[in-house]
Formats: sequence, C-alpha cells, structure tokens
Amino acid sequence: MTTYTALPLPPAAHKELCTTDDAGRPAEPFTAREDGVPQDAVGALLRCCLRDARAGERIALVSYAPLRRWAAATGAAPGAYDEQGPVFVHAEPCGGPDAAAGRYPAVRAGALRVLRRYNAQGQITGGRYLEVPEDAGAAFDAALGEAFADPGTALVHVRAVEYGCFQFEVRRP
Repeated sequence: MTTYTALPLPPAAHKELCTTDDAGRPAEPFTAREDGVPQDAVGALLRCCLRDARAGERIALVSYAPLRRWAAATGAAPGAYDEQGPVFVHAEPCGGPDAAAGRYPAVRAGALRVLRRYNAQGQITGGRYLEVPEDAGAAFDAALGEAFADPGTALVHVRAVEYGCFQFEVRRP
C-alpha cells in the first residue's frame, strides 16, 4: 500500500506570506483567543504546521495561491485554474508539522472534503467528494489511491467543502 503525505505550506512560502500574502496585502498578525476576537481562529487549521490553532498563539489570516506557487516551481501554466483563498498560518515561521501528528490534518469524522486532482500543466482533471468517516486515514488513503491511479494526476489539493478553503496538498509519491 502506498503511503501519502499531506504537505504544509513550504517554509519559504510561509515566510513570504508572513510579510505579504498572495493577494498583495500585508499580513496582520493577531493573538488567537477563545472568545473569537478579532477572528474566530482557535481550532482552525494552521497550514504551516497542519495542526489546529491554540488560544494565545500569534497567527495571521492570509491569502494563499497554492497552485500558483507549485506552478512557479515546476514550470506549469495553470491559467484560469490558479486561485487563491484564505488560510491561517503562524505569524512567524514555525517548525512545520509535528512528527507525532496524524498523516492527514483537519479530518474530524463528518467533515466534508473535496479532493481536487491536477495534471502536470496545473489543470483540474477531476475531483472527489469525501465525507470523512471515523477511519479517516483509510478513507483518505483510498481516495488518494484512486486519484493517483490516473497516471496524469500530478498532485491533489484537499479543500473544505463548506468554504472551499485549501487544507493541504498531496503530490504523486
């Protein structure tokens, strides 16, 4: 069985986003608070380390264009498929994912996800809806196995259905 790896924002992208996001706006760090002021962020997935934000942490909500950054590194030309959206990150570079964390973040049972497949040119080639079951790992392994069974699939973006937010990326093993 193939093992798939959920990838956080690359450290260089995280560092850049902590200054200016992919929409050209300056980052506006704040302290995550239980009362949701100024932003309801406690428990939100931090895309830099793929774990939930905790009260008291300095974080920022920034606009991120994951396909654009991948395309710049690979020479792909996604054209209209390039999109950006909001993600939470630590306000300062962090150490990345915790080695003890699960392989797939933000996968609480009942969560609704879409796995969007892209080819080497950065074009969408398909997608799959997934309501996360109790055995989230097995469900993601199966869905990613299905995606990568197509030899044209270069990477998969996992997004939340409710808001369309980018959760994490998985590249062809």
